[in-house]
Amino acid sequence: MAKVLIIGAGPAGVSAALYTARAGTQTTVVYCGSGALAKAEIIQNYYGLAEPMQGADLAQAGIEGAKKVGVSFIEDEIVWIGMDDSFTRFVAEGSAGKKYEADSLILAAGARRSVPKILGITEYEGRGVSYCAICDAFFYRGKNVGILGAGEYALHELEMLRPHAAKIKLFTDGAELAVNVPAEIQVCTQKTAAVEGNKHVTGIRLEDGTVCPVEGIFVAYGSAGSVDLARKIGAAIDGSRILVGADMATNVPGLFAAGDCTGGLMQIAKAVYEGAAAGLSAVKYLHNRK
Repeated sequence: MAKVLIIGAGPAGVSAALYTARAGTQTTVVYCGSGALAKAEIIQNYYGLAEPMQGADLAQAGIEGAKKVGVSFIEDEIVWIGMDDSFTRFVAEGSAGKKYEADSLILAAGARRSVPKILGITEYEGRGVSYCAICDAFFYRGKNVGILGAGEYALHELEMLRPHAAKIKLFTDGAELAVNVPAEIQVCTQKTAAVEGNKHVTGIRLEDGTVCPVEGIFVAYGSAGSVDLARKIGAAIDGSRILVGADMATNVPGLFAAGDCTGGLMQIAKAVYEGAAAGLSAVKYLHNRK
């Protein structure tokens, strides 16, 4: 039986897995920790949800549905991908050296946001700490928010928040500001010591002890796990996204990519569509190989 390996258990990866497994292909999803969806406080803008739903619950529901059609899930951090000695199969290596082989590979690990080592960041995920302004800006209408970051991604989040938030402050955590921000946006270049709150975020404490009141914090440090892996196997990259065709195929035969790692709108609906397209394309690729 042909094997498909999918890296990433978010909406794109799980959607791809549903299609490959239902086509009779042995499907394994390898993932490392929770993704952006699982960290979302509330999901309200997705088809089929009569009531708002926590991101973690929606993510888990997707995984459970895929398991019911035979998809295997393994928690491991993939650190390298390449080809076997015969150059006919893909090989992925986990953090402990475990090898995974497959006839086709789908990259769907998203555009990973690096989490700064600031006290309270992880504790308040989903309770005022967000990783996606386009997802959560609506919930901060008329509120004071902070953005952690100093580059293009921080600027993108800022522009998404401007129509909604009453006040926005950019915290660079000691880094040099790498972009031009609107004049009305206050920028703090001090080191950030901690995120403070009780049941929800209430402020950002700086290195000198000053506490800046905010009701929400958007983490805008960016790195792309899927892109880094794609580079290791020679897939074409454009900046921070993997280049794919309409069928989600990369320039490497048998390698597909879907979701945030392909750029564009970082939304569940787009990730689910691309995952479905990648899954169907992988099945077609394997069929044509016979």
